[in-house]
Amino acid sequence: MRISTKGRYSLEALLYLALTEETREDQESFSSTREIAEKSGYSEGYLEQLFIPLRKAGLIQGVRGPQGGYYLAKPPEQISAGDILRAVEGPLQPTACIDEEICPDAKACPSRRTWCALYECIARTVDTITLAELREAYKHDNAEPDYII
Repeated sequence: MRISTKGRYSLEALLYLALTEETREDQESFSSTREIAEKSGYSEGYLEQLFIPLRKAGLIQGVRGPQGGYYLAKPPEQISAGDILRAVEGPLQPTACIDEEICPDAKACPSRRTWCALYECIARTVDTITLAELREAYKHDNAEPDYII
């Protein structure tokens, strides 16, 4: 299984929101896609496209206007890497045959057990890593954070 730029950039953009929300003095201040694009080097237009499914999934919220931008819809402790990845990548299953409704030979498939075990490991891992843990790890690794992600 390969995580695309959609998954990587979304995870990093939400990590940026988690890092900046904690240091902003004005709680009514939000991060714009322009700000995130400048800090990350990602395209502002691409970030806007990524934020659509992240908003639909209830992970971020947006405020329109000149002082608007985006912020996390939940505390970072309540957002897992799995939540973010599923919002933009879709199901994290390594093969479609994991879903018995899709694969007509699911019960007789000799390799299905392998794919199911792999999926369980992937899901367990990404679902236990929270945005708060990623934020703390980033801060630990970058003693003087400049928020370049």
